[in-house]
Amino acid sequence: MVLKAPFMILSIVAALVACDNTPTGPSVRLSERFTLAPGESVSVRDTSLTVTFLRVSGDSRCPADAICIQGGDAIVHVRVDASSAAEYELHTGDQARASVMHAGFRITLTEVQPYPFSSRPIQPGDYRVTLVATR
Repeated sequence: MVLKAPFMILSIVAALVACDNTPTGPSVRLSERFTLAPGESVSVRDTSLTVTFLRVSGDSRCPADAICIQGGDAIVHVRVDASSAAEYELHTGDQARASVMHAGFRITLTEVQPYPFSSRPIQPGDYRVTLVATR
């Protein structure tokens, strides 16, 4: 019985430390790359900007184990909140559509993971996107 009390105390302390009690959630600096899973958000320090990764609606990127004539495209949906909120599509296959301006901030898609393989379909919750916010 003596061993249970210290273990329980350590478990409670570990659980409290693991919880993110900040009301705004994770935050990054302007121009700092960040990676999000579907449904995750990040706020940009010292700004009113929040970016949320919503989903990938299409992924026609050439699988790593295939030979393709074209590179394809992944379509990433994000929600951007600053002075107003809007949803945008960002594309991996078109550099001109890989970023968007919103309320004086540029949100740029830099990477979509995992990279596709022909024998392994990607589940929607497995996607991770790396973005950067600049002025």
